[in-house]
Amino acid sequence: MDTDSRPVVRPATADDFPAVARLRWWWLRETGERVAGSGEDFVEHFTAWARRNSTSHRCLVLVRDDIVIGMGWLALVQRVPTPLAPERLSGDVQCVYVVPGERDAGLGGQLIDALLELARELGLERVTVHSSFRAISAYCRRGFGASPRLLQTHLTS
Repeated sequence: MDTDSRPVVRPATADDFPAVARLRWWWLRETGERVAGSGEDFVEHFTAWARRNSTSHRCLVLVRDDIVIGMGWLALVQRVPTPLAPERLSGDVQCVYVVPGERDAGLGGQLIDALLELARELGLERVTVHSSFRAISAYCRRGFGASPRLLQTHLTS
């Protein structure tokens, strides 16, 4: 991989979605999660999903020499209006991933910074993340912290 050119973070285009889908597939395989079907079936499904959900889920990609080497998603959630704020949005950072050969150079942090800047541009009230253990410190350095009021439950089918 050519390391002379600097990677750039930019909004994903529809043409990027197959590459982003492959990153998601590799990530799941890398972490040992169960996957069903073929990688190409997943790419087709994911690409269609990303196109359908492009207004509620914004994707940023990390690109070096026209090759997508990382991704990050910002899921937008409409919040109940208040008399002072008739339009409210929150966000959730999802699926920040950098390919293994490009890690530990601050590129994941660049993606997080860009996602937070996007959140600011969109006027979001708050942003949450469900982080991997490895990435907690990167999020904390950018102002994320534990909240005693943010609770979750896992629903079973």
